[in-house]
Amino acid sequence: MKTDESLFTQKKFVWACATFCCLLWGSAYPAIKNGYEIFQIAAGDLPGKIIFAGYRFIIAGGLLLLFAFLQGKSIARLSRHQYSQLALLGGTQTALQYIFFYIGLAYTTGVKGSIMNATGTFFSVLLAHFIYKNDRLSFNKVVGCALGFSGVMVVNFNGQLMDFSFSWLGDGFVVLAAFILSASSLYGKRISQTIDPTIMTGWQLALGGVVLTFGGYLTGGTLAFHGWQSVAILGYLALLSSAAFALWSLLLKYNRVGMVVPFNFLIPVSGVLLSAMFLQESILEWRYAIALVLVCLGIWWVNVVRQEKRKSLLKEGC
Repeated sequence: MKTDESLFTQKKFVWACATFCCLLWGSAYPAIKNGYEIFQIAAGDLPGKIIFAGYRFIIAGGLLLLFAFLQGKSIARLSRHQYSQLALLGGTQTALQYIFFYIGLAYTTGVKGSIMNATGTFFSVLLAHFIYKNDRLSFNKVVGCALGFSGVMVVNFNGQLMDFSFSWLGDGFVVLAAFILSASSLYGKRISQTIDPTIMTGWQLALGGVVLTFGGYLTGGTLAFHGWQSVAILGYLALLSSAAFALWSLLLKYNRVGMVVPFNFLIPVSGVLLSAMFLQESILEWRYAIALVLVCLGIWWVNVVRQEKRKSLLKEGC
């Protein structure tokens, strides 16, 4: 039987890993922005951005598959059914989600896009309630998600936040992208029970990247490398994607969805903070501190285990 202390230690490890993933994803915001400048991708060049994302995920997937191969794992010995599952996962979680996300951002503001994208956490918690018996919606989860979402709104607070207009092609597509990511992540959790998470993540990133790359070229996009900086920024984005997605898949495989996904609220907050640091913008603003407190409080609240529920968790850990 697992002791109360061992369960708490395990939970702290999960928290640390989830936070690390979100910090990596948050660092992607300034990296992608710098990448657009280095590759000379214009603000309205949607096909070029899709190709850029496609290359990133192809390399990330290839790195994960190479890592799995060096570990002695069979990366290609999969059934036809498993390949079809990976193709569906890559086509939705990587390709379709990013296409809707980029199109949505082209027709909405960055502030509203960040807030709308945060709805993905709510989708994950709600879907998990109907799919998993041990991951039901609770008062703590509702309050925690509300606090986390409030933190995302605070960090994006400015005049644009007062614009309550809703564009289906802009805001609607960002929300749809968030839903696709949430649903496909739960599908990935299911697949990870029969396929090694590293192999699964590698294939889905690579296959999704191929779809994005071909889609970008077919719609008239181009991508030109400009010296070693292009290789460096693309390499960093690929590394952070491979590490974060692989670790996140492992967390979802062995833990309840409702315990892990609220950490997603850290992504826009860390993204803003890291962007301010690396893009030489001011970070000494009250909204950053309040947003971080709200997000952390929301994550803690979701993961609070009441005394009567602790006994059942101890029995499950026997």
